[in-house]
Amino acid sequence: MGRLSGRVAVVTGAARGIGAAEAIRLAQDGANVAVLDLSAEACQETVEAIEATGAEGIAVACDVSSGQQVEAAFAEVAERFGRIDILVNNAGIIRDNLSFKMSEEDWDLVLDVHLKGSFLCSKAVQKYMVEQEYGKIVMTSSIVAQGNRGQANYSAAKGALQSLAATLAIELGRFNINVNAIAPGWIETEMTREAAERAGMSMDEMKDRFAKGIPLKRFGRVDDISNVVSFLVSDEASYISGETIHIAGGPASSVI
Repeated sequence: MGRLSGRVAVVTGAARGIGAAEAIRLAQDGANVAVLDLSAEACQETVEAIEATGAEGIAVACDVSSGQQVEAAFAEVAERFGRIDILVNNAGIIRDNLSFKMSEEDWDLVLDVHLKGSFLCSKAVQKYMVEQEYGKIVMTSSIVAQGNRGQANYSAAKGALQSLAATLAIELGRFNINVNAIAPGWIETEMTREAAERAGMSMDEMKDRFAKGIPLKRFGRVDDISNVVSFLVSDEASYISGETIHIAGGPASSVI
């Protein structure tokens, strides 16, 4: 019996990368997991990995920036499993550029997916959690919430997510709902690899360049993130709420 046996989790942006690792880890801990992403078909590999653990997984297509789609997705999950105990807001995109070159569309897209999406999903799930007087919500922020050149949209969204986590922790605490944020640093994912390629570098070249500034001298792995999320959504972390946990191989200020 895992420490999340009997729990139901929703992980957004879980077709690949950090979200997929989180979804699979929660399944390994005993939870049944709904995998949300833009395409249900893209989620199938994650669902298969979840089912290989003995847990139940379902794929749900959802654009988290659409309130209508979010409400429908969470209703589908609740109907399937009868409850929702855990939400990991992981869905995100990047549209990097210097501020004076950044289009209004790219600003809106990033804020809509990261910030609005996390708000809409948290709003949708809280009614189930309030009714059952139990819930765990995790926001995915980033060390660049402190600011980073060429990422005004991303940094603004990630900083706001930390404030959103703190606010919801205050509002929902009396219903036994914990809300926290994680702030990853440099993590080796497909999205990071794509960012390296856009910058004209290979993944290895990017790691060589930026790992020098990380006290632990390496990029993080997706398991480094999923391990922390696994703890935060467990009852072992029942007295932690409204916090942001940095997962960056060193103090965030030393890594950027």
